[in-house]
Amino acid sequence: MSGILPTSIGYISPHGDFSRQNTQALSGVSHLWQDFFAQARAEQSSEVAPACGPFPPVDLNSPEEPTVGSERHAHIVSQRECDVVETEVRPPEPLSLPIAEFEMELLDKPFPAFAPEELKAQQEQQDFDSSWVRPVVINNGHPPPEPGPAPQKNPLSLPMAVFDLDLLKKLSPPFPAEEIVEQQKALDFDNGWARPIVLQNLRLAA
Repeated sequence: MSGILPTSIGYISPHGDFSRQNTQALSGVSHLWQDFFAQARAEQSSEVAPACGPFPPVDLNSPEEPTVGSERHAHIVSQRECDVVETEVRPPEPLSLPIAEFEMELLDKPFPAFAPEELKAQQEQQDFDSSWVRPVVINNGHPPPEPGPAPQKNPLSLPMAVFDLDLLKKLSPPFPAEEIVEQQKALDFDNGWARPIVLQNLRLAA
């Protein structure tokens, strides 16, 4: 299952140690990529600006004036004077699609409507074909079948709603006659004396 072999500390087995082989292979690939990126970076930097290494030795006896320092100074000044503009990040705007508009003038003109007399004649011809011509043609050479009884209408069967009365709340016991009389007296007192007085006081306060 695992390629790591249990060996003693300080000893690396050269046989079956897949972890060491993978490490060696990855290290070789990493070195290749490091060399590739270093070379690409050097080529890019050499195209943009002069190499930022130590100044080459200046030949004092040469009649030409060295320009390495002036080139580096010009590059530094151009970098400092570069106008840096902040890019405003905006949320994505909704896509606006035009509404499809159809040129109605390019469509075929609708046919004129049939007259009522022509519609009636077409219906009569269709009834004649369906009730006489078509059965005669289909049953040519065969005796016409005897008509059977028409299908009878079946009554609609609907299940009746059955309520489980045991699940309903139990009925409250009826009030005794004396309590009903007391409640009626209190209701008459409220409607005949207390309620008019309260309403009159509310009208005066308003």
